[in-house]
Amino acid sequence: MNATHPSRSESARGKLLDVALRVIREKGYHATSVDELCAAAGVTKGAFFHHFKSKEELAIAAADHWSAITGDLFAHAPYHMPADPLDRVLGYLDFRAALISGTLAEFTCLAGTMTQETFLTNPSIRDACFASISGHAQTLEADIEEVIAQYGVKDGVTAPSLALHTQAVLQGAFILAKAKDDPAIAVDSVTHLRRYIAGLFPSPTSLEK
Repeated sequence: MNATHPSRSESARGKLLDVALRVIREKGYHATSVDELCAAAGVTKGAFFHHFKSKEELAIAAADHWSAITGDLFAHAPYHMPADPLDRVLGYLDFRAALISGTLAEFTCLAGTMTQETFLTNPSIRDACFASISGHAQTLEADIEEVIAQYGVKDGVTAPSLALHTQAVLQGAFILAKAKDDPAIAVDSVTHLRRYIAGLFPSPTSLEK
């Protein structure tokens, strides 16, 4: 099969996953129906159940799809370019702040959104969401390890714990932005996180920014 010309069934699956990323972030997991997803994707309900046994199975696949889509975005982002690892870590936060634009549904996280609703009722979705969030955090660990080696760090800070902490702040920032209906509060949270990390690793570069 030519990868540039997917079959109709593969196209239907891809459309459903793409639509799920948008609609679930807009309405939430429980408020999103299979009928709505099918209508938005332009596929039949039969096509939906050909690819997914249930809405829960779609949500798990959507979490993986979200990781793949966002993973590609971050892998090619400009913050990887600086030679100084601290500049790369701070550049990551600058990049995250720059992504906070448009509607709340456009910049908030699918995995975080679904976790809020499903952590007790749908543990399989919850686990897929944690895998997505923690997997993204792991992409920061190598740079943070380099920063620790180069600048040193206070006791108790490890690369895995700090990398995951960045995601805790970001997810909390998204919740606050939703609660207040104001993206600016999320930008403020990322700015505070940047100051915190710069303070952990004081250097001429970090203190100038």
